[in-house]
Amino acid sequence: MEQQLSTPFILSIGTQIVTLIEVLGHQGKLMHPRGAVGVVIKQPVDNEHAYRIRFPDGFDAPLNRNEMVPLALYKRGWLQETGSLLQQFDLYERVIYRCVIGSRAYGLEGPESDTDRRGIYLPPADLHWSLFGIPEQLENEQTQEVYWELQKFVTMALKANPNVLECLYSPLVEFASPLALELLSMRDCFLSRMVYQTFNGYVMSQFKKIQMDLRNQGQIKWKHVMHLIRLLSTGITVLREGTVQVRVGSQRDLLLAIKRGEVAWPEVDALRLVLHREFDAAISATHLPERPDYERANAFLVHARRAALKETLP
Repeated sequence: MEQQLSTPFILSIGTQIVTLIEVLGHQGKLMHPRGAVGVVIKQPVDNEHAYRIRFPDGFDAPLNRNEMVPLALYKRGWLQETGSLLQQFDLYERVIYRCVIGSRAYGLEGPESDTDRRGIYLPPADLHWSLFGIPEQLENEQTQEVYWELQKFVTMALKANPNVLECLYSPLVEFASPLALELLSMRDCFLSRMVYQTFNGYVMSQFKKIQMDLRNQGQIKWKHVMHLIRLLSTGITVLREGTVQVRVGSQRDLLLAIKRGEVAWPEVDALRLVLHREFDAAISATHLPERPDYERANAFLVHARRAALKETLP
């Protein structure tokens, strides 16, 4: 989070700077105080040598890179330095929901499969209201973990984001605080006919890219193809049954065969078209509402914000 004011690249001519030292002239005479503004009029070949800086009164002086900072960075500097306030909070301790998604949740895992964890964190109110703001997500690549800030998560769920909806319906929940259990109890409010547009549109665009790769490179990423077929089937189930069926069940063998490249491309493409037609039929017959329940979702978010005032994790 913390960013140093100095940067390794060479400043361009015309860059406005702020001095970090007093600028002295002949016989040590103070020409400009610390914090004076000047402009770069000559660059060095590297940051080991001095720049030539001109001040508003026409006085020129040599300054090394560590003796000045670009004006634009200086204006943000206080926020950047005090932004390290975030480091005083272990935001991972504010995780209210953690589940496993991906192949292990789908029932498609193998010996080499990673364990992908996703979830939600609720920032403390003081930090959320502060000048410094909060990150929209916490991410740890080494442990394959991503936690979205609650409002970000709710917003994506309302847009029928497949990854977020799968989090809400994952069969592998590792932790859920009382507040998260409230959210899970109302997860159906995020399901609407928007699933059709979101899921269907994404699959169509991705298959178009796959067909282009096949024509141009003669290669197919079969794992990606498998997940697109799975996504279509999931979307159809949402519209028909009003729930997100994360585990693939009886489709497991077919999906793994596609992943291994054992199903010919024409067969996979034909299956995709069949599923699109089923999706069209499902949207015509679904009992899901046109839009998700924004009011209920908003009421929960306001309730959660108030709960964030508590000293203990809600």
